[in-house]
Amino acid sequence: MNSSLSIRNYADSDQEQIVQLILHIQQQEYNIPITKQDQPDLLSIQSFYQKGNGNFWVACAGDQVVGTIALLDIGNQQVALRKMFVHSDYRGKVWNTATLLLQQAVSWATQQQLTHIYLGTTLQFIAAHRFYEKNSFQEIEVTQLPASFPVMQVDKKFYQLSVILDS
Repeated sequence: MNSSLSIRNYADSDQEQIVQLILHIQQQEYNIPITKQDQPDLLSIQSFYQKGNGNFWVACAGDQVVGTIALLDIGNQQVALRKMFVHSDYRGKVWNTATLLLQQAVSWATQQQLTHIYLGTTLQFIAAHRFYEKNSFQEIEVTQLPASFPVMQVDKKFYQLSVILDS
């Protein structure tokens, strides 16, 4: 890991960079026809994610936001992993950005004594599928999701991670 990369909680001053990063990846890299207006959570990150057992983190290289991850509280000591995005220049083993973001989220989930992390992703994000599977997420059917899980229209593949608590 490069020592200039840090993971921290979201601050309102990050919002513009987050929107630009996520839209660029969705629209330019994956050709997904989605806009900022289609994702109102991006315009109210604090009130949408940073409540209950949820939170939102950014990976920063200096002052630049280069990655994001969020946990959305869906009740019953469970969360939905959302907004996992890493700038193309900061992917891979040199920076380890995605792993650091996921470790932060799982650490938070453990501290909050949560039972499961669920996520949905698109079929196009093949590298993401491998990443989640390598990090102990198990693929599940949509019917195995909790009723409170917010299934997005683009999500066609689903995973769960059991949060292991030391007894």
